[in-house]
Amino acid sequence: MTDDAPSVLDVEREMASYYDGEEGREHRPLDPRRIAARQRFVDRLAAAERRPTVLEIGTGPGRDALGLLDGGIPVMGVDLSRGHAARATARGVTMAVASARALPYRDGAFSGLWSMSTLMHVPSTAIDGAMREVARILAPGAVAAIGVWAGPDQEGFADDGRPGARRLFSSRPEGRWRELFGHIGPIEDYEVWDGDDSADEHTLRYHLAFVTRTPTA
Repeated sequence: MTDDAPSVLDVEREMASYYDGEEGREHRPLDPRRIAARQRFVDRLAAAERRPTVLEIGTGPGRDALGLLDGGIPVMGVDLSRGHAARATARGVTMAVASARALPYRDGAFSGLWSMSTLMHVPSTAIDGAMREVARILAPGAVAAIGVWAGPDQEGFADDGRPGARRLFSSRPEGRWRELFGHIGPIEDYEVWDGDDSADEHTLRYHLAFVTRTPTA
């Protein structure tokens, strides 16, 4: 972002405003691949000896959180948007309104993390700090499942026409995302959706990583 670009707080306020005014997301179907990934995540946590506790960053109206709860996984949600937090709460999800840059939880509080299509909204100036904050609240051995859009190294706003309601999208190449996931620990599994052999780092595609938290990450 340039020197005259909005601050991180301005970006977050606009993001919150955008989602506060959004309606109907809870009724949109999820990608079957996302549902399958969520089930793999549930299976992995269910196989652990200790009782899992999951944090979802970017909960929205609670579509994935409800799926985790249905799978027997306790989950707490975090979202910038008070509107989405209220919608998720009304559906039975325990929520906090907070930024990924400052999570209101103690060190090592969670044994799992689920975050889909959220961290690419964090500005480049703040993403390393946000990933370190994510790592902070995860216990050693915790599993993090993170999905993001990846592609050309660029950042910009999408505007839906409502004043003060824009979303920042920060596209990063796969190598940069892998570096960021390294703040948590080693990548156990990494997949790219809608990919083909001819695609390169200039093609925008969805990337999903399963990462294990290590004490030294």
